[in-house]
Amino acid sequence: MSTLEIRNLHVSVETDSAEGREILRGVDLTIRRGETHAIMGPNGSGKSTLAYSIAGHPKYTITEGTVTLDGVDVLAQSVDERARAGIFLAMQYPVEVPGVSVSNFLRSSVTAVRGEAPKLRTWVKEVRESMATLEMDPAFAERSVNEGFSGGEKKRHEILQMALLKPKIAILDETDSGLDVDALRIVSAGIESVRSAGQTGILLITHYTRILRYVKPEFVHVMAGGRIVDSGGPELAAVLEDSGYDRYVKTTEPAGTAA
Repeated sequence: MSTLEIRNLHVSVETDSAEGREILRGVDLTIRRGETHAIMGPNGSGKSTLAYSIAGHPKYTITEGTVTLDGVDVLAQSVDERARAGIFLAMQYPVEVPGVSVSNFLRSSVTAVRGEAPKLRTWVKEVRESMATLEMDPAFAERSVNEGFSGGEKKRHEILQMALLKPKIAILDETDSGLDVDALRIVSAGIESVRSAGQTGILLITHYTRILRYVKPEFVHVMAGGRIVDSGGPELAAVLEDSGYDRYVKTTEPAGTAA
C-alpha cells in the first residue's frame, strides 16, 4: 500500500527581505492509498503552502523535516519526478496554456507518467467516460488548456487529469473554491469516482464543509499557525461548521499570509 509520510516539515516562503518567512512549523501527516484526508483551517494557516511544498514549487524552501512516498525521499526529486512517482496536485488557480489542446495535454501527461503512450482505442474510450462523469462537452478536448474556461470548467479539467493519471496521492488545493452548487456537485462526483476505486490517497484542502457533504473523508485535520492542531473523523468537520476556527486561531501564532 502506497504511503505518503510527512514528518516535522518546516517551510519558508520567499519574501522581499533577505530572509524567508516561515509558514509551516512542524507538520506531521501520513496518507495511505485509498484514504481521504481533509485539511481545514483559516486563511494564512499554511494549507496551500503544504500542497505546493509537496509538489515542489520553487517559491517554497524546506528548512527541516522529511516527505517520503513509499520510503523514497520526495524532497530530493524534481517536480516531474514527483509526478511520475505518483503525486498529483490540482491547483486552486489553474493556469491557461494557449495553443496546447486539452486532448494533447492529457495524452502527453499520461504518456509521461505511465512511461508509454496509451493505446488510442482504449484511450479515447477512457477520456470519454471520464468526461461524461464530469459532464464535460467532448468539444472541450479540442480547446486550448483552460483558455476561456469558466472557473467550474477549469476545476473539472483538473479532476479529469486526476482521473486519467490515476496518481498514488492526489492533493486537491481548494478545488471547491469559486464553484456554484451545480459545479460543486459535478466536481465532487468526479472526485468520488476516483476515490471509490480505492487506488488513490486524497488530501483535500478546503476552508468550508460544503464539499464534505459530497466527498466523505475518513480523517479531518485542522491547520492553524503552520501546524496541524487537531485531528479526528468526519464529526470534526461538523464541529467546525458550528463553531468555526476561533478557538484554534487564538491559541496559535499566525503562520503568515499563505493560505
